Amino acid sequence: MRPITALAAVAAVATISGSSALAQRQAPTPEQRIQRLERQVEEMQRRVFPKGRPADTAGFSDDPAATQSSVLSLDQRLDALERQIADMLRQSEENGNRLRNVETGLSQLRTDQDQRIQAIEQRMNAAETAAPAATETPPPEGATPPKSKPKTSTQPPKTAAAEPPASEGGLEAATATDPGEDAYTEGFHMWEAGNYDQAISSLRAFVKAYPKHRRVSYANNLIGRALLDKGQPRQAAEALLANYRNNPGGERAPDSLYYLGQALMQLGQPTQACKAYAELDAVYGAKIRPDLKKLETDAQAKANCS
Repeated sequence: MRPITALAAVAAVATISGSSALAQRQAPTPEQRIQRLERQVEEMQRRVFPKGRPADTAGFSDDPAATQSSVLSLDQRLDALERQIADMLRQSEENGNRLRNVETGLSQLRTDQDQRIQAIEQRMNAAETAAPAATETPPPEGATPPKSKPKTSTQPPKTAAAEPPASEGGLEAATATDPGEDAYTEGFHMWEAGNYDQAISSLRAFVKAYPKHRRVSYANNLIGRALLDKGQPRQAAEALLANYRNNPGGERAPDSLYYLGQALMQLGQPTQACKAYAELDAVYGAKIRPDLKKLETDAQAKANCS
């Protein structure tokens, strides 16, 4: 019996071993594979999120992949994005056009300024070559110059050197044949008497009637001074600046720059006044008359020009 029992036991062990080997060789079912994957995912989650499971948004959603509402929402968002992109393109094109217009305007402005500067330089060169030897006209011999009306305002003093009468010394016959000189002298005496409105009208009529006369620079400068004496510094500044720019080679263009600074001081713009004085020095330099240079030096000190 013992040999039979031992044989049976060996056969049972062999049967069990064969069954185990067969089970190991058999492929796992899908359910087993899913369970194994779930265990692996849970193990990974425990390692990545040691304090708990991740948020619901990090997992899988139970909602279907696409619904009608989600498709509509996506369509609306795409439409909004397309409109925004179209608006951005339109604004970009408009900004490009504006930028081109600005660049064109700046280029034209630079060209105009260069032309104006060249014209001024040409006129100044022509004036230097053709400037008369005498820059001042003396009063007639034996004639008593009219006395200036005393003023209590802060205007610069009226001096004969600043605005001389138009008559030639000792040549009364010559002045009688020059109606332009007579017209300017009439306006000058009106200004000197304090009749500023009448002086301005008379001097403007003179400039209009005799635009090529050498006294035009005097007359335009005197118009600005009359406006300044009237208490109209802004209009005076415009008239004086125009006289300097339109005729920088004129005999009273330096005076216009000086009185332009005076008008700017009355307007409360000392910095701009200093620029006018600096322009006077830069353009005319040593050609400035001594009396005008003294007035300018005092004015620069008053305006605290550096």
